[in-house]
Amino acid sequence: MSFKKLLIANRGEIAIRIARAAADAGIATVAIHPTDDALSLHVRVADEAVEIPGRGARAYLDIDAVVTAAKSVGCDAVHPGYGFLSENAAFAKACADVGLTFVGPKPAALELFGDKVAARQLAKRCGVPIIAGTSGPSSLEEITAFFASLGSHAAIVIKAMAGGGGRGMRVVENASDLAEAYARCQSEAKAAFGFDGVYAERLIRQARHIEVQIIGDRHGAISHLWERECTIQRRHQKLIEVAPSRR
Repeated sequence: MSFKKLLIANRGEIAIRIARAAADAGIATVAIHPTDDALSLHVRVADEAVEIPGRGARAYLDIDAVVTAAKSVGCDAVHPGYGFLSENAAFAKACADVGLTFVGPKPAALELFGDKVAARQLAKRCGVPIIAGTSGPSSLEEITAFFASLGSHAAIVIKAMAGGGGRGMRVVENASDLAEAYARCQSEAKAAFGFDGVYAERLIRQARHIEVQIIGDRHGAISHLWERECTIQRRHQKLIEVAPSRR
């Protein structure tokens, strides 16, 4: 299937990269923005732009506004980029319900993998080793008890259940820091992904972050792009990706 017009449901660098890739493929692009992002670069590089209600990052989490914007200018597809609504199953379903192609996984897959706790549970059922952690959404009391159960010299990571990109994550090494870290993770998760559920995992110190990228299409063709190393990070966000990973 070839798209004629693609709405980019994101901002910043990723929106710019999507617009340029679409232009190379001969696909017209539409940017969205709240009033305070009207002069942003991602708005200028797209072929068209539609203003959406709200201000700041929260505006990009408004599913109804994004879908309405796409339909109003005749888009036939929506690319979510990363972060924001990219792992939101309700958004993918809302696109499908009005005939828009969501560039990404099906809603059922997003429901599973967009929820890190559910993904952990699936991995465990499949016999894949997982790090010790809580079952979310976890209360501060549950995370405090988990932290205490690990004994001395252990540390944990409090993580947002939804989304990615390092948002809603805090390393905690002292029990006295738990309450503040928990509140900050919830606040960041709510602002970035629209859901404040969090859980905790035991921290693995000096770990390597290795990913295997899987791609597939609607015809059932599935392949992989080998592995890449994303260990070099700042604030839990990747700075450099190395492929193939070092041995």
